[in-house]
Amino acid sequence: MTILILATVILILNWIWEYRRHLRKVKSIPIRIHVNGTRGKSSVTRLIAAGLRAGGIRTIAKTTGTMPRVIMPDGREAAVIRLMGANIIEQKYIFREAEKHDVQAIVIECMAVNPVFQWITERKFVQSTISVITNCRPDHLDQMGSTVQSVTMCLSNTIPANGICYTAENKTFTILENVAKKRNARIHQIRPKDVSQDELGGFSYIEHAENVQLALAVCAEVGVPRDAALHGMQTASPDPGALRKYFIPDRGKSIHFYNVFAANDPSSTAYIVKMVTGHLTGVEKIIILNSRSDRLFRSQQLVDAILELDYSYLLLTGEIPEKVESYALDAGVPRNKLITLGEPSPDHVYDKVWELSNKESHVLGIGNIAGRIQYGAQIVAQFKDKIKPGKNAQQQGAVSG
Repeated sequence: MTILILATVILILNWIWEYRRHLRKVKSIPIRIHVNGTRGKSSVTRLIAAGLRAGGIRTIAKTTGTMPRVIMPDGREAAVIRLMGANIIEQKYIFREAEKHDVQAIVIECMAVNPVFQWITERKFVQSTISVITNCRPDHLDQMGSTVQSVTMCLSNTIPANGICYTAENKTFTILENVAKKRNARIHQIRPKDVSQDELGGFSYIEHAENVQLALAVCAEVGVPRDAALHGMQTASPDPGALRKYFIPDRGKSIHFYNVFAANDPSSTAYIVKMVTGHLTGVEKIIILNSRSDRLFRSQQLVDAILELDYSYLLLTGEIPEKVESYALDAGVPRNKLITLGEPSPDHVYDKVWELSNKESHVLGIGNIAGRIQYGAQIVAQFKDKIKPGKNAQQQGAVSG
């Protein structure tokens, strides 16, 4: 019994010592930026880090998006290896890496969904000086509440006491503003008014004006000139899930493929589909919805969103296509627009798209990019592989969003 008590005391003392050591690491970094929100977190994290680097601020960043990455002060990237799955404790470990590189700034994407874990991550691990909340949209409703207002309250957990918050949220900004006042934090609402189409055209992928404006505002807050920050952002590597368009001329037909898998909540997905294809007429608009067995509800939400869109065909791929098909038919998707494929070889998916296309088609991959065999990623790779030698992935002009 004495040994058990002694071991417990030693363990507690070790925890206290370890936490104090972590706090010393945190306080040694003067600029700590915590990026939260429903969509765009990974992109904004990368943009801010690139802008700070371009401004001469030694910066380390961590994203938790499509492929978790640590971005070093020289822009090199290292994969985050998770042996036991995602855990917020890894946010603490990034400060160890930051200490090795003697950085002036850390930009870290919030990886927590549960509101309690969001609070712990901010108060105990990051203790940010600047908070970013990209937007507040209905997503992860099983953990964050059933309304946009409850989602906003959850996301507000990362607004720092006596700190600064930047957000592009419009509809529920008042909620964020009230929380900021209670925490004696300054909050700034940005609108994408100062980013031109030519500047967006300088990116090698389709970037949203709101993301760029947010990142520029944060860089300006710490003293980085706008031109330097923007150039750094335009030349930095994008997130693997960044919105891209690939143009594939094939046997007399023109196929335009959009990787929209990263925007897998219903409102963001519908917004992007409208943004890139809403103005098009006289062409086939084909949606590929990839499903995961553990996320049927998400697929059902996406079907509901698709009902409001203009599309020619809905192709169902992934792990549970029959269940999604049943829901889609009950929801009102016309039988003649619905094609259930499952998980055939990815070239079969491409061949089906080519077959359905007349002269020109615009194809959007949505839903889950991962799963037991990473089938969504396989679909993206298949379309990329169809680009002819000498043809680069093409951007659909500068598109604001």
